Formats: sequence, structure tokens, C-alpha cells
Amino acid sequence: MATNLSYTRALCSYDLRHNFVVTYQFDLPVGELFSRHDRLTDGWSVSGTTRLSTGLPVTIYDNSDDSLLGTNPNGVNNNYLDRPNVAPGPLNLNYDPAKGPAFNTSLFSQEILGTLGDSPRRFLYGPGFINFDVAVLKVIPLNERKSLQVRAEAFDVFNQAQFFGATSVNGTFGSPQFGRIVSAMPAGIMQMGIKFFF
Repeated sequence: MATNLSYTRALCSYDLRHNFVVTYQFDLPVGELFSRHDRLTDGWSVSGTTRLSTGLPVTIYDNSDDSLLGTNPNGVNNNYLDRPNVAPGPLNLNYDPAKGPAFNTSLFSQEILGTLGDSPRRFLYGPGFINFDVAVLKVIPLNERKSLQVRAEAFDVFNQAQFFGATSVNGTFGSPQFGRIVSAMPAGIMQMGIKFFF
């Protein structure tokens, strides 16, 4: 039984704090299970990628221009430069949209007219990412140099909701959706494929 494992840990330029990725491939001992080795039982394997990562920063801003500086979108991520004020208190981070906002929105208030507001631009993080992609492969030898590989692949095999991404949490103060988780990654998909090796 052959095993191939690899691991990477990367810090990305968009301030992803932790990103754990494991790829693997296992040869399946189907021939041993059935006590026979032939074209039907040999050549089976399973491979996949597992990714666990923390969330991305939530960009907090206010598009009211209460600073009176005319700060139309020209800042980081092309957002307004104005920010609300923020009071000390528990953030109560929440990554389940059914349970309410992603953070304690009652800590935020309108900035004083003529000021930019004192809330840090990015001081809290949105939901993380847990994903499993899996493929089952079967290699069918045709002769000494040619073979077919048949594969069935499932991306997000457990089809869990992934509220991950730079815009998954609404950080626009004054919006009815402020603090809410408003978007998710695409749902899981499955596909089949055939490769011809020669």
C-alpha cells in the first residue's frame, strides 16, 4: 500500500493568519481484500486535499462621508475612508449566520461630524474555511505503455456551508446588513473524468 502525503502552511498577502493544507494519495488494497489480482481489482487509489484556514479580515467602513473630506471610494479595497466609532467591549464573534451578526454591532456608533471615526479598519476576522476534496481513481492498463485512468471527484465532499471570503461579512456601518454574514462559497460539486496515458 503506497502512501503519499504532503503538507504546506502559507501566510497569504491578504492577511490570512493560518492556512493548513494537506494533500494525499493512497493506493487501495482491493486485490488483497478479494485475494485476487487482475484488471478489475488492481489500480485503485484515493486522493484528496484537505484545507483548514482561519477567516479573512472584515473591512469596517462608513460611506456617509461624515468626515466632510469627500472621501469617496479611493482607499483600501476601493472603500470609503470614513469609519464608525467603536466602544470597548466583548466582540462576541459568531460564525453561524443563523445565530445573528458575526460580531457585536452594538459597540459601533456614528462618528462625530468632521472626524474619520476611531474604529480600526481591520481588527476582527470573519469565518474560517474547512474543506475536503476527494477523488477515487482506477487505472486500467491497456498494454505496456498505454492505460486509462477513470476518476470520480467530489469538491467540498461533505457539502458544508463555507462562509469564507473577503466579502462574506458586511462591514458597512449604517447598512441594514452591517455585521451580518451575507455570502458563502459555492456548494459542493461532483464530476467524472477519463485520462488516456500513452
